[in-house]
Amino acid sequence: MLITRASEYAILSLIVLSKADSPVDSETLSHQLSIPKSFLAKILQALAKNEILNSYKGVNGGFTLALAPSDINMLKVMTSVEGKAPAVFDCAPSTKDCPSNQAQICSIWPFLHKLQGKIDLFLAELTLADILED
Repeated sequence: MLITRASEYAILSLIVLSKADSPVDSETLSHQLSIPKSFLAKILQALAKNEILNSYKGVNGGFTLALAPSDINMLKVMTSVEGKAPAVFDCAPSTKDCPSNQAQICSIWPFLHKLQGKIDLFLAELTLADILED
């Protein structure tokens, strides 16, 4: 599945944070977006670890964007929260990694690989700024 709940929640959080004038804490985001706080906290930490968000501790702590919206691409966001690149199909990224060891006779792998490449390129070019414009 390409867009999981984690990716969806990450993008929704980034939209809210892009409009905030000061750090927003995970509890506020959780209430505002109706996302379970513990799940959202993991997502926000993953985004901070991958330098998409800044994390501030303390009474006035919370999260802010670490980059301009035009510098935050959706491939990096999704890879950050999923722990791996998003995949449309449960197919190996290369013929040598085929879980069924049937890559040499698979007639659809080249098509799926090409499609995945186009999706990866689209996500790499799609920025938070693009989403905010829509």
